[in-house]
Amino acid sequence: MPVISVTLLPGYPADVEARLVGRLATAARSVIAASPAGTTVFVNHANTYQRDGNVFSSGGPARPVASDVVKGFLEAMQQRDLDTAQSFLAGGFAMRFPGSAVMHSLAEMIAWARPRYRSVAKDYERFEEVWRENDTVVFCSGTLRGTWNEGRDFSGIRFIDRFEVVDGKITRQDVWNDVAETLAAQA
Repeated sequence: MPVISVTLLPGYPADVEARLVGRLATAARSVIAASPAGTTVFVNHANTYQRDGNVFSSGGPARPVASDVVKGFLEAMQQRDLDTAQSFLAGGFAMRFPGSAVMHSLAEMIAWARPRYRSVAKDYERFEEVWRENDTVVFCSGTLRGTWNEGRDFSGIRFIDRFEVVDGKITRQDVWNDVAETLAAQA
């Protein structure tokens, strides 16, 4: 059973340490067939250390939870608070929706959506994170509901969104959904 020890400098909030412990345990179990009960992670604290001739006495900044960044963006979009939604996006942000070219602004996305539906909202079933070297990939899935342009309501349309988050900013969004299949079935 894995036993993991990590040493941190002072200054990290308890929730950041708890997130680190949970992720280290999960990472170990993704490689070693160990039970959660058999996986132990210890956090040790150091007051100071030296590296490359420099003395450090506090840790670096903690990254935000990537799925919380995505939830904040999606909530702002659903509320049509575009200024807040924009604040979650990195420079060079790119998004792709079904059948669309790559878009780089919320204005492009709104113009793309205008002929498709009057309103749309998402009901979430799950958020999942994949941690990579330089970013975190967040998948969210659930169903869409809203109103078509001619006034009919819709609901229960499946979707999956994939986001790439770097240092608390969304750099990419890819969207897949069953809107086309739903419209074809209604025709």
